[in-house]
Amino acid sequence: MRKCDLVNKYRIMNVVAIASAAILMSGCGNNTDKAAGAADTQITAEEETSDETTAINDNADDAESDESESDSSIINEESDDSEGASDGESEDMAETIPILKDCVKQKMGCRFGCAITGQEPWDIQLWNLVTEQFNCVTLGNELKPDSLFGYSNEVCPGTEEVELNGEMITVPVLNFKNPEKVLNKILKWNEANPDKSLQVRGHVLLWHSQTPEWFFHEDYDKTKPYVSAEEMDKRQEWYIKSVLQHFTGEDSQYKDLFYGWDVVNEAISDATGTYRTDTENPDEDLLQDTHGNNSSWWHVYQNESFIINAFKYANKYAPETLELYYNDYNECDAKKRAGIIELLQAIKDAEGAPGEGTRITAMGMQGHYGVNGPSNAEIETSAKAYGKIVGNVQITEWDMRASDEFDSADAELVEKEYEKQRKMYNLQYYGLWSAQNSGEVKVTGMTFWGTVDKCSWLQFRSNVGGGNKTGQSQCPLLFDNFYKPKPCFYVFAATE
Repeated sequence: MRKCDLVNKYRIMNVVAIASAAILMSGCGNNTDKAAGAADTQITAEEETSDETTAINDNADDAESDESESDSSIINEESDDSEGASDGESEDMAETIPILKDCVKQKMGCRFGCAITGQEPWDIQLWNLVTEQFNCVTLGNELKPDSLFGYSNEVCPGTEEVELNGEMITVPVLNFKNPEKVLNKILKWNEANPDKSLQVRGHVLLWHSQTPEWFFHEDYDKTKPYVSAEEMDKRQEWYIKSVLQHFTGEDSQYKDLFYGWDVVNEAISDATGTYRTDTENPDEDLLQDTHGNNSSWWHVYQNESFIINAFKYANKYAPETLELYYNDYNECDAKKRAGIIELLQAIKDAEGAPGEGTRITAMGMQGHYGVNGPSNAEIETSAKAYGKIVGNVQITEWDMRASDEFDSADAELVEKEYEKQRKMYNLQYYGLWSAQNSGEVKVTGMTFWGTVDKCSWLQFRSNVGGGNKTGQSQCPLLFDNFYKPKPCFYVFAATE
């Protein structure tokens, strides 16, 4: 079936579903204070440009003239026996709609992924979408420091003595249960379905947010003084070594799952365009359990050396085949882009052999965008700029915040929003394609921050930065609340 036929067929289906979707969305996702697990997006609103008329996905327009941590209350948990299961409706969808991972592979030659977190892997319909449409996943929260410390954010969960570089040091007890639950499901799926196997992106080793404050203090007690930079170096190296060896070491059952890892996340300030410090938000107490804005890493070091060290330690302990990334949001803002470029260059300048220098494979452009921007030109400019330093870029957390006038209870406004979203995704995808087509940068991955609208982190409040601040329902992803493809889905079905 041609793409234009599919667009017409599923446009009718979407119109029929919009009224029901509006009712469901109006009551979805506004009742939790859980950590959403991604950065705030302070996108500068810009008008849609006329560049869409030159975009490579114009055939979708022609055809029309003839889509954190999820709220467990909206997920139906199923047993692990669902790895090979597929309900009849999803099987029917799989037979008729394009397979995006194949389309993107043909057009861009890159991985195509999504984030999964919480109970999402046990939602059978959602899991069917993940395994049918994508070839890689990012665990939205499970591999972050707070998770690996068992979410014991108020107090250290206990300590033990370990050896590091010939010295015995005291370290917190790590707990790998949260990610292993999901990774074990993926391993089982891959064994049963080798033709639809999933790879995993590790996220994240070093971040100012979702890292317990006690980790930076003497005796792992936040009521005591901060440790020295020299002591923090040992803690950082131990943590990176432990995580990478557990999941990618030669003896790890998970070693073949991971294709890459975010080493450092969101180290550049929105306000200054330079390094994020310990005073980003004067109203945020540095001694609170975790942070949304201020960096205790910076407070200990008072410079960016901890970022360089993170890439040195990752290079030392990661397999040489594991890709290593820097990841950030608002990456198309000119001032912040300049700061990211300075950071990337500092990492590149310190490159060296494992145990001696850094290694970086790509820049992760998070892609938390909105229906008003950034434009295709801004995305192309940013991708090329990062490509000059590190060669490769990836979109790592793609989603799209709704316009201010969007009302999920109004079916007409929902349909209009879907069309705005389709147009902007089309422009932004064109910007990526154009950047790669220039030969100045290689796009090696595209990952959406979720699959189904109702589970998006943008539906929920967050105490670690970002998320939903107004209570307005959102529709940021490729699939609606009924697991059906939205108009923006077909943007990524184009292969030319």
